[in-house]
Amino acid sequence: MSNNGLLSLTSSMAGDIVVIHVNGVLDATTREQFSDYLDAAADDHGPDMILDLGGVTFMDSRALGLIVHNWQRSTTAGGNFALISVQYPNSKVMWVTGLSQRLPLFDTLDEALAAFAV
Repeated sequence: MSNNGLLSLTSSMAGDIVVIHVNGVLDATTREQFSDYLDAAADDHGPDMILDLGGVTFMDSRALGLIVHNWQRSTTAGGNFALISVQYPNSKVMWVTGLSQRLPLFDTLDEALAAFAV
């Protein structure tokens, strides 16, 4: 668990896949905390990763860039990557940049896991 008051990060496992639960602000003030947590999760659990963004209250372009970097790192290593529970009002930058059309977005954990099984 990682919590600095602005951002709380926890993880759980869905089989062999790490699910990172993000709650709070993803911006310049929390970027390093978010980056370090994602790096540690990838080191500990491998390239398969699901980010649960249902608790995100705000996301800026730097955080989105970090998400894209981890998506690319995961898929380059042969892993699966998904975002779940993304809320438009709190993650508008994903739609403004057009990345919502490219990133693997799913409403639920079960939908993401089903897509991984294909």
